[in-house]
Amino acid sequence: MNGFSTPVIGLFVAVFVLIFLVLRTKVHPLIAMILAACIAGVAGGMTLNATVDSITRGFGTTLGSIGIVIGLGVMMGRILEVSGAAEQIARSFVHWLGHRRETWAMALTGYFVSIPIFVDSAFVILFPIVRALAKKTNRSLLALGVALAGGLVVTHTLVPPTPGPLGAAGIFGVDVGAMMLLGMALAIPPVIAVVLYAQWLGGKYPHVPWDPLAVPSPIGRARESEQGTRPPPAIVLSWLPIAVPIALIFVKALAALVPHGQTDSHTVAMALLQVVAFAGTPVIALSVGTLIAVYTLVPWLDRKESNARMEEGLQAAGIILLVTGAGGALGAVVRDSGAGTALARQIRDLPVSPVMLPFFVATAVRLIQGSGTVACITAASITAPVLAVIPEVNMLMAAQSAVAGALCFSYFNDSLFWVVNRMMGLTDIRQQIFAWSLPTTLAWGVAGTGVAVLNLAFGSGGSLVDPVVPIIVVITIVVAIRYKPKKAGAA
Repeated sequence: MNGFSTPVIGLFVAVFVLIFLVLRTKVHPLIAMILAACIAGVAGGMTLNATVDSITRGFGTTLGSIGIVIGLGVMMGRILEVSGAAEQIARSFVHWLGHRRETWAMALTGYFVSIPIFVDSAFVILFPIVRALAKKTNRSLLALGVALAGGLVVTHTLVPPTPGPLGAAGIFGVDVGAMMLLGMALAIPPVIAVVLYAQWLGGKYPHVPWDPLAVPSPIGRARESEQGTRPPPAIVLSWLPIAVPIALIFVKALAALVPHGQTDSHTVAMALLQVVAFAGTPVIALSVGTLIAVYTLVPWLDRKESNARMEEGLQAAGIILLVTGAGGALGAVVRDSGAGTALARQIRDLPVSPVMLPFFVATAVRLIQGSGTVACITAASITAPVLAVIPEVNMLMAAQSAVAGALCFSYFNDSLFWVVNRMMGLTDIRQQIFAWSLPTTLAWGVAGTGVAVLNLAFGSGGSLVDPVVPIIVVITIVVAIRYKPKKAGAA
């Protein structure tokens, strides 16, 4: 096929309309995705009824696989917020790592805490610890704050059960447990890169002015009000709701590698493997984690109060569930209209492997509209039907490619950009970009390189060209900061 077919042209038009509606109008992304799905279906030759059927089927299928997991994740995260367990985890890392390793302690805190808690809330809750550490140890507030925010945003973007990677896993049809374990591994190099950058940034801007009372922490105050004078939960109890689900999922992944016996002598072993597989299913594992959180972290709350706190988390997740389902609807229409198959033929001729397509689509969407979650889901919706007809593509790598692309250059159209910079007292635009836009781009480059290298080593159809663009961006940032004058004015 030398040219683009009608379904492909219809898909391009649908994507253009989607981006225009989100960027330039007051239309919500949920409605924009549904409208884009309608355009893609009709332009691709589908009837109106077939288009509606495809939208509803894709919406239901996507939420059927991940909706419960998202709900459980936000419920458990809300209990971690209310109880003070997130703060206790941060203090435990500071204690374990010791003096002069505070930036690493903050980054590790972010790495783990953001798995169940939304990144904006987690940063607001934990930033008072950053302020206290900066004052007590005379360390740079900027270095500690960027390290914390970097650890938070990387796992929030790469690791389920946060909505973006969960949505990508559901749309690509990959196992959520595998997505979680691979995401945790791929998140390590970007977090290290952000910590090193934060340490450099602390030297560049060692005396950023800040007033510890200037930025209120409504979420932190609400938790303190609910907890009253009660001491925070013990370190072990604080870790249990996060550690147990991860351990169950990890054990299930190991059990899947064990050959299944076919004789009666293996009946007991087979039953045990089935129990492990059941407990390690993300829905069950997160249910266990949520129950542990409720009964160990907030024993002072009665049934009505604990349910109310968890439902507060569900209210925040409602729109995310709808946007995720709409992404699945768009993906179903792209697949049913034939646009995915037609576009796949064109992609085979590209110099990069198909697994990097979600990475670059997510990057473009992220830069245009700002939301990492929407970028993950949109990229997955557009590219999953395309890659599904290319036999050599590793869909798990493709899903990780989509979420890694959503890390790129957080700036003015991203709410987290303002949360991080405002709480650190930064008002100068240049400092704001140095403090948050560049480290997120650095994490994007390192994560993209990691996906490309892993696919090249363990996937299929990888190309040496795949990591070139992310590596170039990383090198450019390193060279730029390495040769910038060290003396710079403070805000």
